[in-house]
This record gives sequence, structure tokens and C-alpha cells, in this order.
Amino acid sequence: MSIDWILRISVMIVGALLGWQLGGVLGGVVPASLVPASYDRYYPLIVAAVGAGLGVVFAPHLTVRPFNAIRQRIRQIPARYLVTGLVGLVVGLIISALLALPLSLLPGLLGEILPFVSAVLFGSLGIATMVMREKDILAMTRRLTSREAVGGQESIILVDTSVIIDGRIADICATGFLSGTLVVPRFVLNELQHIADSPDVLRRNRGRRGLEILARLQKDSETTIEISEIDVEGVREVDSKLVKLAREMGCAIMTNDYNLNSVAKLQGVKVLNVNELANAVKVVVLPGEPLTVRIIQEGKEAGQGVGYLDDGTMVVVEDGRRFIDQDIEVLVTRVLQTVAGRMIFAQLEGKGR
Repeated sequence: MSIDWILRISVMIVGALLGWQLGGVLGGVVPASLVPASYDRYYPLIVAAVGAGLGVVFAPHLTVRPFNAIRQRIRQIPARYLVTGLVGLVVGLIISALLALPLSLLPGLLGEILPFVSAVLFGSLGIATMVMREKDILAMTRRLTSREAVGGQESIILVDTSVIIDGRIADICATGFLSGTLVVPRFVLNELQHIADSPDVLRRNRGRRGLEILARLQKDSETTIEISEIDVEGVREVDSKLVKLAREMGCAIMTNDYNLNSVAKLQGVKVLNVNELANAVKVVVLPGEPLTVRIIQEGKEAGQGVGYLDDGTMVVVEDGRRFIDQDIEVLVTRVLQTVAGRMIFAQLEGKGR
């Protein structure tokens, strides 16, 4: 037997019992001039039958449909609202319980009504307060719980769109150097999706690469990746939202964007710049040191040849043009640090092999 019929039968029985009681009452109310007194014994049976019939007909409207509507509504409510609302209800009821005793000592009707009124009032107020300020409360909770035991550093890092598109973040996470949680706010993900849908082929490819990197991070990375629904009200630009959110949460931002890097540092926000990290871990060479480099193209100046080290550092070799597509031994003459990165200038030590 289905749950629908079980509920119908249950409501039918309840309706019949209520009808029986109501029929007994009607027997003493209906004037004898309208209905003979001998019919009084039939009232409970008639009204019970009517109650049972109404119970069978209206059972789904009284049980299943309201339950399904409530369940569907609960499914549509974000989990964070349910949790914060429940916490607010508990806090409100605790406050009302503390006030119940002094309120019950009031004279007369006030002592009987006010405890119940305070429970309804503070329970509703607790739910409303927690739901309306859930973003601030969750942000504060994350800030309090995101500090690592060692060094007091924040274990939450907000990730910018530029870092995801760059892709090197996946390799960095694979090394295990990053600890804590990388948080990708929903507005950053939306910007990434917007780039992936761009009519410009280059932007579209960059956006799709970013989505692929993000999927790779979620699937394979040992570092925790979280897509957060947290947002910043009253701010439209993604960079401004990141900076304000980082200040509120007291965490760092990971970015490759020069402007965001500068603005965030001006406002006291810690910035993790992948480009700076890449430059910091490049091979350190000094003038006079020997290197083996493969010349792959000619340089800007006459006779120059250009090659690259494994970490991407450009090596400009004087008189190296004639050794294109060959590995040669060179000596470092000077190292130049530029905005674009590190450049090494060298001269030939021996002939190409």
C-alpha cells in the first residue's frame, strides 16, 4: 500500500471520529420541531460518514501536498541560509528562555502571554538577523578558523582570474608548497566563464584554458580548492571586490595582474604573485660561470643568437647566430633583471657541437 493511501485512510479515520463527536453534539442542538427526536441516534453515524468522506478526498491537500511543497522549498533554500537560520533560532530561543521566568512573574494575563510572545519574537528575530548577515558572519568565522597553528598565517588565499588562466598555479599546488585553502569566489568564476564565451578567439581560448585548469585543480590537486558564494555588496569590479573581501577576511590574494598587485599592496593586503615567485626560483648565475644553451633564433643585434634555459630565462649570446639549432658552451658576462624577467648575456666559450 502506498504512502498516499495510508495517509488517506489515517485522515479518514480522524475525520470519522471527529464527525462522530460532532454528531453527538448536533443531536442535542437541533430543535425537535425540525427533526424528530428518534433521529438523534443517526446524527453521529451520518456526520461520521461525512467526515470520513471528506478525509479521504482532502487528505492529499492536508498532508502530502503541503509536505511536498515544504520539501521543495527547503531544497531551493541555500544550505548556508538553513544553517545560519537554525543557529539564529536556537540563539533566539535561548534568550527567550532566559526571559521566560521573570516575564512569568508579571501579574495577570501578562505573565501568561509574554513568555510565549518573547519566544516567537526572539526566535523570529534570531532567524532574520542570522540570514540577513550570513555573509558577514561566515566571513568572520572563516577568518577566525583559517589561521594555521604555526606562524599565525592565513590558510585562505583568494585566487584571481589571471592566475587561473596562467595555469602555473596547478604546478605550484602539485609541489605541495601551498597550504590551506584556495578560494575562488563566484564572481571570479563568472568572469572566467564570460571570458570563455567571448567572441574573440584568443580570449575564448584563454577562458577555456582557465576552466580546464580549475577543473584540474579540483580533481588532482592536493591543495583544497573551494568555490565560494561569498560576494561583496555595492562593488561591481572584480579587482575591487577581491581587495575588499581580502581585507574583510584578513587573507591574501594570489594574482598575476600588475594593477591588482599594486592596489592590494597599497591597501595593506598581502599579495602572492606567481610571476615574482617564478623569478625568485630561477637559476642564479654569476658573471664568469659556464652554461650550456641551445641557440634557437637570432637576436636583435647583428650576430646575436638567443636561447633559453629550462626555467625560461633568456640567454643572449654574442656571435651565436651561426650556431642556431646547436648546443654550445658559453660564459656569462652579465645578468640583467627587467620587468619582464631575468636576461643573461653571454659570449662563446668554444665551438658548437
